[in-house]
Amino acid sequence: MGGCCGVSIGTLSPAIVSFGTRLFIANTNTKPFLKQKSTKNDRQIQFKICCCSSSSSTSLTQTQTQPENKNRRRREAKHFDDGDTGDFVVVNFYKFVSIKHPQEEVAKHLAFVEGLNLRGRIYVNEQGINAQYSGPSRDALTYVEWLREDENFSDLLVQICPALNGHAFPKLKLRYKPSLVQLEGGISHLPLLDPSMRAIPLAPSEWRNKLEARKDIDKASNSDLNRDFILLDVRNGYEWDIGHFHGARRPDVDCFRSTSFGLSQREAFASDPLADLDKVKTDILMYCTGGIRCDVYSTILRQRGFHNLYALKGGVSHYLENEGPVEWVGNLFVFDSRLSLPPSAYKPDAVSEARMIGKVSENPFATCYICSSQVRELRHRNCANLDCNLLFLCCADCVKNLRGCCCLNCTTAPRRRPVLPGYQRYKKWHLYRDSEVQSQLTI
Repeated sequence: MGGCCGVSIGTLSPAIVSFGTRLFIANTNTKPFLKQKSTKNDRQIQFKICCCSSSSSTSLTQTQTQPENKNRRRREAKHFDDGDTGDFVVVNFYKFVSIKHPQEEVAKHLAFVEGLNLRGRIYVNEQGINAQYSGPSRDALTYVEWLREDENFSDLLVQICPALNGHAFPKLKLRYKPSLVQLEGGISHLPLLDPSMRAIPLAPSEWRNKLEARKDIDKASNSDLNRDFILLDVRNGYEWDIGHFHGARRPDVDCFRSTSFGLSQREAFASDPLADLDKVKTDILMYCTGGIRCDVYSTILRQRGFHNLYALKGGVSHYLENEGPVEWVGNLFVFDSRLSLPPSAYKPDAVSEARMIGKVSENPFATCYICSSQVRELRHRNCANLDCNLLFLCCADCVKNLRGCCCLNCTTAPRRRPVLPGYQRYKKWHLYRDSEVQSQLTI
């Protein structure tokens, strides 16, 4: 689901940057954290900010990580500008780390967030933590600050994105969960705590360089069928439908739980992008939304004998935040009420900059699930039939003609909800049921 992976960093030089009445101090400690001290009137705030990284991944040199980490410090700091403390944000992070007493860990977290206005999913178990939640920026990052004081989580790579319409989740779920992500057979048996068993993380700039270099090679050879390089989208097909990297094949998967790349039986080879590959010579570049699915699935591929595994550090969200839409086409699907985010949500000026240098694809690629016409609104909707609830792309004409349903049969379903205008999401069924009953009584 959401989340990110990081890299170890070298020692950074101290730096002090002033933003109005705020003082930001970059500590020289190689274990990064964000520390807040506030006065009673909550006007004067001091932070210690260091770069985020993840000890769960391979190390990079100091010169490789400094520019990116400085940018990350600025991005995190901007959420505490004057007057910005009430703006809502969505926060994503994960970390694979051994937690001996996860139930006690959950109790600590529950005690700390009591009184904070947070909603989302925060799961903890023996293998670490996986979190996606929303809240006012001050509350959302107060939890991050507290968490980073624990040496197990001091090097979290935290991704922050604005939530323009308030909370992106209906309620807070903070609990123990046997699997941090859902995969058939579970993941507790996988060697996730061993960095050498996971894919090698590539920083966004390194990922971009590899994709651009491969494109040059393909152009020179007048072919895009090089079998020594595979770009593997480790998401679901419906996520690919609204956005993906150029050259990535659409996953024949509707749920990560059933992902089976590289594990297919002979009859499924046609839909498996890893079928018949040379496991020793082929470079496999994996990407997902925030990084955690790649970390999990790469351990499976490693056990199956695949050698050259690379993963986009922090996932697509981290890439768009740093590199913009270069080599990317469309929007990014997210698992909250926003559903679809354009690249500009992560880096506002990046789209125009990339367009100026010819790095943005303007060709429409998404199609309507019903009539196959081109769709420019890259946002899914749920079928109005509650018992179907299919997530699909749909053109305006088909929305109108089928009353928000995915097919003719669903239009006559007993539990059909009204057509939702714009970017609204469906609420609980009883609200529509009770509204219908009330309208009948008043006739």
